[in-house]
Amino acid sequence: MSPARIRIVTSLPAGLDRIVVFVAAGAAPAVAALEPAFGRTARALAARRGWEGNLGQRREAGDPSGPALEIAGLGSAPDSADPRLGTEIAAAVTRAAAAGAQRLGIVLPPGLTGGDPAAVARLARHAALAGYRFVRYRERSGEAAPVGEVLFAVPEGEEAGAWRTGQRTATAVAAAVAWTRDLANTPPNEATPAWMAAQARALARRVGARATVLGPAQLRQRGMGGILAVGGGSAHPPRMVRLAWGSRGPRVALVGKGVTFDSGGISIKPAAAMDEMKWDKCGACTALGTLHAAAALALPVRLLLYLPLAENLLDGSAYRPGDIVRCANGKTVEILNTDAEGRLILADALAWAAADRPERLLEFSTLTGACAVALGQRTAGLFSPDDQLAGDLLAAATATGERLWRLPLWPEFLEEMRGAHADLRNSGGRWGGASTAAAFLSQFVGDLTSWAHLDIAGPAYVGGEDRSRRGATGYGVATAIQWLSELASRESVRRRR
Repeated sequence: MSPARIRIVTSLPAGLDRIVVFVAAGAAPAVAALEPAFGRTARALAARRGWEGNLGQRREAGDPSGPALEIAGLGSAPDSADPRLGTEIAAAVTRAAAAGAQRLGIVLPPGLTGGDPAAVARLARHAALAGYRFVRYRERSGEAAPVGEVLFAVPEGEEAGAWRTGQRTATAVAAAVAWTRDLANTPPNEATPAWMAAQARALARRVGARATVLGPAQLRQRGMGGILAVGGGSAHPPRMVRLAWGSRGPRVALVGKGVTFDSGGISIKPAAAMDEMKWDKCGACTALGTLHAAAALALPVRLLLYLPLAENLLDGSAYRPGDIVRCANGKTVEILNTDAEGRLILADALAWAAADRPERLLEFSTLTGACAVALGQRTAGLFSPDDQLAGDLLAAATATGERLWRLPLWPEFLEEMRGAHADLRNSGGRWGGASTAAAFLSQFVGDLTSWAHLDIAGPAYVGGEDRSRRGATGYGVATAIQWLSELASRESVRRRR
């Protein structure tokens, strides 16, 4: 489903279906962008007894001859960095869709974004994606159509320039996030490793990237025993995809875990919530979504994507606890648990990426439940030996409203992953599972020090029984684009000196 179109205007035009004026507590509604009659209505609603402008407070006035007008409180001293603000904007778009609106006008308090394009992009992205639904396999009868266009009214001046810059970023990122969600939400009977490889090829054709896809024979030739082991029990053989895009700027590798379905293999998972394991490919989807947005924005970066794609099932050819597999860089791994499969396919992908000598490497994976236990379902874990890279990624996540928290890579975590009969083992003890998994990955990046692993197991998707929220989130695309944009900007300044 396509995101809502975002437009920036200085005054709201005629022909809207609904108008929402956001108001800070203790302030009068900003009405300069409204027609005089609507301005009077907004002020009258705010003047009624009981209105305080608290966060979540709303009042509405209908007009049979024109759009309905709502005022919505933002609380005292609203801050665009407050994640609740984006939630309120998305909720306003959702309410408009429920009321049958196709064109929605939004007025925000002056100065709310502080002239920061990243803040603008964050708020506009919430509006654009508020109506997202994965409906490919459903009859749409009875469902409210999503809002097609959201117009933000912004006064002329410095803030208007920031809004136009932010709108461009938001449009590209929202489209990429929606596509990322569609990929991740596609069920495993369709989204096989070959299907995912085909989507990557199709994206490469659209954006002018070079694509290489390895099948089982090529994987064996390259010694990629990790992905071959994980994919050995499935009727759908594994694939390894490499995409190369861009001709100038920093050379960055993006690696994304793509387990198209994870039963756990012989170390089989419990039946409860196993259906959610179609989202174990979210890391690969995020990497592809990042390329989608980077190309739309024409970012001056050179991207190399590595996507290990496999289905972890069990049959007579499945790998077993006790097996020892050799990965692409020659390291051997003793298998203790076939449900610790993601790190094995990533080992081969990381080794290939490291051999291509990128300047920086960023890896996304729904790697461990331990990370979600530690940080919750809205926050990803960040692991990196590079303080500068870690700081830049944390800043990018803050700017985009995606939560990210750095976790340790201390030496004892690697010691926990040493094997008895092989170089490594694929599963450690009970404690520090997210960090031991990251330590395992550190053995496949060669001498590259500027690398980061993002364990997105918590925020990559919303599971459970809430059907209105259930599905992939596209987490990581916005953060990656913000980070790449800043990286490219710094590189450009450095080269001009």
